[in-house]
Amino acid sequence: IVARWGTSVRRGALLHPALSFNTSRCQNVSSTDGTVHPAAAQGAGPYRDSVLLPRTEFPMKLTGQNLIDREVQIQQECGFAELYSWQRERKAKKEYCLHDGPPYANGDPHVGHALNKILKDIQNRFEMLRGKQVHYVPGWDCHGLPIELKALGELGTSGLSPLQIRQKAREFAEGAIARQRAAFQRWGVMADWDKCYYTFDGTYEAAQLKVFQDMHSKGLIYQDYKPVFWSPSSRTALAEAELEYNPQHVSKAIYATFALATLPPKMAEAVGELGSISVLVWTTQPWTIPANQAVCFMPNAQYSVVKRRDSSQLLLVATEHINIVMSLCHFLFPSPPPGTELEGGVCQHPTIPRKEVPLLPANFVTMGKGTGLVHTAPAHGMEDYSVASHFKLSVECIVDEEGRFTELAGPELQSLSVMGEGNDAVISMLKAVGSLVKEEECVHSYPYDWRSKEPVVIRPSKQWFIDIASLKDKAKEVLAKVRVIPESARGSLLAHLDRRPYWCISRQRSWGVPIPVFYHKETGEPLINKHTVSHVTQLFSEKGSDCWWELPLESLLPPEVLKKVSHLNYERGDDVLDIWFDSGTSWAAVLEDSRADVYVEGKDQIGGWFQSSLLTSVAVQKRAPYKALMIHDFVISEKGEKMSKSLGNVVDPDTVIHGGEDPSVSPAYGVDVLRWWVAESNVFSEVQIGPNVLNSARDSINKLRNTLKFLLGNLQGFDPRTQAVDPKEMHYIDQYLLHLLRNYSMKMTDAYNDFGAGRAIRLLQAFITRDLSKFYFSIIKDRLYCDPEDSLGRRSCQTVLEEILDGVTRSIAPILPHLAEEVYLHAPGHNEGETMFRSGWIKSSPVWRRPGLEEAVEGACAIRDSFLSSIPGRNAAEYELTIEIEPGLLFELIESLQDEPTSSYSQLTELMMSSQTTLTSALPRDLPADALISNGSFLINLEGGVIREDSAYQVAAVPTSMARCPRCRRYTSSSPDCPCPRCQTILTRAQ
Repeated sequence: IVARWGTSVRRGALLHPALSFNTSRCQNVSSTDGTVHPAAAQGAGPYRDSVLLPRTEFPMKLTGQNLIDREVQIQQECGFAELYSWQRERKAKKEYCLHDGPPYANGDPHVGHALNKILKDIQNRFEMLRGKQVHYVPGWDCHGLPIELKALGELGTSGLSPLQIRQKAREFAEGAIARQRAAFQRWGVMADWDKCYYTFDGTYEAAQLKVFQDMHSKGLIYQDYKPVFWSPSSRTALAEAELEYNPQHVSKAIYATFALATLPPKMAEAVGELGSISVLVWTTQPWTIPANQAVCFMPNAQYSVVKRRDSSQLLLVATEHINIVMSLCHFLFPSPPPGTELEGGVCQHPTIPRKEVPLLPANFVTMGKGTGLVHTAPAHGMEDYSVASHFKLSVECIVDEEGRFTELAGPELQSLSVMGEGNDAVISMLKAVGSLVKEEECVHSYPYDWRSKEPVVIRPSKQWFIDIASLKDKAKEVLAKVRVIPESARGSLLAHLDRRPYWCISRQRSWGVPIPVFYHKETGEPLINKHTVSHVTQLFSEKGSDCWWELPLESLLPPEVLKKVSHLNYERGDDVLDIWFDSGTSWAAVLEDSRADVYVEGKDQIGGWFQSSLLTSVAVQKRAPYKALMIHDFVISEKGEKMSKSLGNVVDPDTVIHGGEDPSVSPAYGVDVLRWWVAESNVFSEVQIGPNVLNSARDSINKLRNTLKFLLGNLQGFDPRTQAVDPKEMHYIDQYLLHLLRNYSMKMTDAYNDFGAGRAIRLLQAFITRDLSKFYFSIIKDRLYCDPEDSLGRRSCQTVLEEILDGVTRSIAPILPHLAEEVYLHAPGHNEGETMFRSGWIKSSPVWRRPGLEEAVEGACAIRDSFLSSIPGRNAAEYELTIEIEPGLLFELIESLQDEPTSSYSQLTELMMSSQTTLTSALPRDLPADALISNGSFLINLEGGVIREDSAYQVAAVPTSMARCPRCRRYTSSSPDCPCPRCQTILTRAQ
């Protein structure tokens, strides 16, 4: 047979549910979990020692301290610590670079770290096994306010110099790094842990400043006075990525009126003698009304005049919003003017006498909530500021760094908190002058400082910015060429780019990389150019950024600048760079001129590290720093709750591994259970963890261990280097398993290539359950236990078992490195000192793909299924079969499994699990009356369906007249006390 045949039969239901694995086998056998079957202890009698039962020292399961000790021992014996350096030194045709996003050095390791680091390690180990040279340098994000705050604790910054603050922050960060690094090593993460990157290292800071200089020289970094997100609780500007949006924030929303001091010319003609009209605005931030400079409308919308129900006041609102205000007003003006007719109108400011503000068109006005008319305070709103820039409006800040009104807000408001009593005071002022129409509570999403968990305000400040608008189009262009996993996250990446007009990169703190700028003492003009930045960069590289405060000013300025200006006229800047600029330039410090194959981080980095890395790289290199992004979700409790200490649902990875105080409540699961949990989870949605999930992972690993123990036990004394059988000489069922193993290995490779560790686990479990335990293992045990030790049939079987063991072990190695190395230490055919991770990926062979082989075996399995369905609940081994197949392709296929017309020891009989099998083209006419007849057909497709043959067959099952062999327990003996011919021969040879 030279062509590959197709089949309509699945292998999923080869055993009848009522049959146990040993129904056609010697009772002296082992179950698939490696334990000796109970019958083996009593049923074999004097022949027990002649049965080749599994033997191995590989433990079925490890628990408690034995498990912990064994994992640590394996890490030491198998050189986990040296593996990364070894693979970097070997020759490889390709490099695989996974760039590590720096975890924040402000706390202990948690399950979020475990999810991220283990995901990365699974991929790195797979790529290394595939022969690539892996580039993976772990790093830490070491600057920023959370570290500064935790380091100082209750001391605060009072009375401390910047250098004292930085020293305490550095010590705190170093302690957190040490704890996290130890945990990552314990989790088996492959890296050179002596060569990590840290954003507080001088060499890293210097690389960061080179990017800063490049971007500044291109005009992409500039200083300006414009609104930024400001955290009163932290007293610093924030970037979009440093915000958390609280969807349950409660604001006091108001409807307020601005009287039209001057009607728009076109509108004045239309309304005639209606009288005075006020515009109605709605806002959730009443405190910003004292800073109002305009009221904006949508040019393409329609507007109507309505009358208040509680007074005669006339109000202008968007026609589309009339239903919203109908409880307050009733409809009056029948022919609504378009927004374009509102131009030229002027409003009276409600709380500031004699101040007038214009009606202005603005496309950001939407018809979602409100009245279609937007109160506009350029100093305290991003979109408001864009209107001010276009129409040259004043941008005066009325809020200080602590979030309190300044004297510009007036004596009634000065020093009041804008998010508290100041907000209430403004509402009272509006009510006093008759401008307040309605007050209500509004629950909505509002930005909070991600560190202090307190609400932020928008206020103008003189800061350093990156011009995102100039980079956005190129960023989108290069992002289109980046593979995004999952693809559904691409929209979020683009959305974050779209809603970010600029990036504020200056922070008013001490713990960070100083912005290398000097200010004139009198004019405040900044001194910054390629000479000053290059000089400071070199100093940082040599001395670290502490030198910004340690060295005198004349040492910080380069000689060529000092020739032109006096250092006495300047002072160094106090601001430091945003930590997202810190981490976003890691490509420059770690990757040098190469691009990473992938960045792997949580979804919070969509607006964070992924974006800051993209923007800085596009600015300098005109390309993305990564070829692919893999974006995972967050870890939650089993109940679907966010983890918090107050709820008591925090899962500590160290407790998962080593167990808690009460082992019955918190058992020691070991590292591989933690890694299995990561791999098995759908990481693209919220990842649950808890006792049920961990117990399930442990049980799955124990089931896998049992299968591996069965394989190892049956390979005792077998050396594949000298005793392996050539595939062409193997039994067909063995060749067929090699064929399945090859398919399995290719699917596993594809799964890992697609970051599909979960799919890899499902493939593993399906292969073990369906192809091995329920099919192959149940068929081969007689041959494996009862054939002569060095027979071709048994060696053929062992050859396949060794290939299966090797393939399965390698396929799970990226996920379970400790178990894989433990198996490798027990597996045959290796020299002392060899380790699995230094020996490569699954070694399948194209030779295992045999045309016609699949169809021969699966055709026989289809016939067996028909036979088993005719004897529900009974033992297949107690029957003799006669199989009738009409002459044709199927007959030829099945005939290849049995040389003689009738046999008790053929491959066909082995597959049928029967006492004896006869293959014929016609059933005999003298079948006994108790014969059970079943029939079916098997579809064969030849050459992709060009030739199709649907072959019919019949199976006659007759209770056997043979006795049960006292050695192998098959019904192949002439009398109950006499071994069958096969067993007699074996026993005779043994004497």
